Amino acid sequence: MSNTFGKIIRLTSFGESHGKAIGGILDGVPANLEIDPEKVQAELDKRRPGQSELSTPRNEKDTIEILSGLMEGRTLGTPIAFQFRNEDANSEDYDHLKNINRPSHADYTLTQKYGIRDHRGGGRSSARETASWVAAGALVSGILENEGIEISTYVSNVGGIEVKDVYRFFQEEEIFSNAVRCPVPEVALQIEEKIKVVKQENDSLGGQITCVIRNLPVGLGEPVFDKLDSSIGKAMLGINAVKGIEFGSGFRAASMRGSEHNDQMEKKEGKVVFKSNHAGGVLGGISSGEDLCFRIAFK
Repeated sequence: MSNTFGKIIRLTSFGESHGKAIGGILDGVPANLEIDPEKVQAELDKRRPGQSELSTPRNEKDTIEILSGLMEGRTLGTPIAFQFRNEDANSEDYDHLKNINRPSHADYTLTQKYGIRDHRGGGRSSARETASWVAAGALVSGILENEGIEISTYVSNVGGIEVKDVYRFFQEEEIFSNAVRCPVPEVALQIEEKIKVVKQENDSLGGQITCVIRNLPVGLGEPVFDKLDSSIGKAMLGINAVKGIEFGSGFRAASMRGSEHNDQMEKKEGKVVFKSNHAGGVLGGISSGEDLCFRIAFK
């Protein structure tokens, strides 16, 4: 079972949904990077379950315990180990699923692959695992901030109710102004109402999440196997329930002419600028300097 992601900075995560704890080890983080534990916890609090009637009722505090790799608020260049205790894990709630394979879950495939599975909340395949990813990202976010790189990520579609301006950069206060993390108030209200209706019918909805990244330098990514978009695609498709990803125009490009889709270039003040960004900021697997824009679909 592969539990490690990354090359320069590597995250190895561990734990099951209803085990004693989940966590991770970050290796390759440079020394002397300033870490603010309160800021890391603030990022985890955004993800924390049980914050509204629209999310899972499980109520975990997700208080991070940093076990190694830091001294006086700075990284040592050694592995950073961290964990979260599972406090609201009612394993008996899943006893009736011990011998049942749930549709659209990994129950069947895990059993076939390993001959055993943890039925308590999905075990290792639970979305609980993503808390470790959020912590890892928060711990190294200072590297991006030092380069002036900004990220805007928000819910842009649920059940067909969508934000029309799909790749607009929204500020954090706009995104977190409501329970569904949609930055357009009227769209967020419609989404909330639809979720409530479908929830009463004991059903669920799918949707899309948009990500816009500003100020990436030109040249990130490799032209063949380590393309920037393929590397991001691998990471995004590792998130539970994600079924697809598209960059820029994505699948819409199939119905566009080349003259419509091509991003024409010109020089302004000695710098190359693009008149459009249908490619989503990636050309030949390498960042172009335009905003990196992609959307993921989940179900």
